Amino acid sequence: MKRLDGKTCIVTGGGAGIGRATCLRMASEGARVAVTDIDEDDAKAVCEEIAEQGGIAGSWRLDVADADAVTSVFDAVADRFGQIDVVVNNAGIAGTSAPTHEISEADWRKVIDVNVNGVFFCTKAAIPHLQKAGGGSIVNLSSIYGLVGAPDLPPYHASKGAVRLMSKTDALLYAGDGIRVNSVHPGFIWTPLVEGLAKASDEGEAAFRKGLDDLHPIGHVGDPEDIAAGIAYLASDDAKFVTGSELVIDGGYTAR
Repeated sequence: MKRLDGKTCIVTGGGAGIGRATCLRMASEGARVAVTDIDEDDAKAVCEEIAEQGGIAGSWRLDVADADAVTSVFDAVADRFGQIDVVVNNAGIAGTSAPTHEISEADWRKVIDVNVNGVFFCTKAAIPHLQKAGGGSIVNLSSIYGLVGAPDLPPYHASKGAVRLMSKTDALLYAGDGIRVNSVHPGFIWTPLVEGLAKASDEGEAAFRKGLDDLHPIGHVGDPEDIAAGIAYLASDDAKFVTGSELVIDGGYTAR
């Protein structure tokens, strides 16, 4: 029996990178997957890929910063698949990299709207469905920069720190309902976005990647599938005694 047989899983930002890998992994574990993304075409492409592999999936366009849209999509997923068992709050943006005093209010709010408010809206919409299902799992994507600091991307780091503590708070609030809430903290992951940055860098893709590799004691950056494996574990009953925890998947970055 596959670990996620019979479960309905919603993944936000499921159209690319870690989100795409998570959707594919969950489908391979037997889940019915709701692929949501602000890019509707990307979500549909992942949904089609799952179908080609014999899995069950549906795609929805979703801007997680829009509370009404979140509620509507979550209700639609429950209507289509019968219930919601797992929510992966993966959607996020990096935002502007500049010193704090040079960040505009608009740039700050943009990151917080997606990375923090989006997690709040999705959790708020999910809880009644999870309670109705008799329990479930929420997995929130934080970052190594929800654990340690760095001299760049102030809004991003603030948002990921918030997600870490939101996860612990909700773990305590909903443990009695059988709802587990955990955060995942990836190191640098070789996603299409990072690859694009590498190709556009002055130093060239190979040097850019080596610089990232060297940040990790294990010797290389991670793959999206590395994170998807951890998310699938937290979503499954294998993690039935795990809540309020931080799953760090970072190649040793924060061990220093």
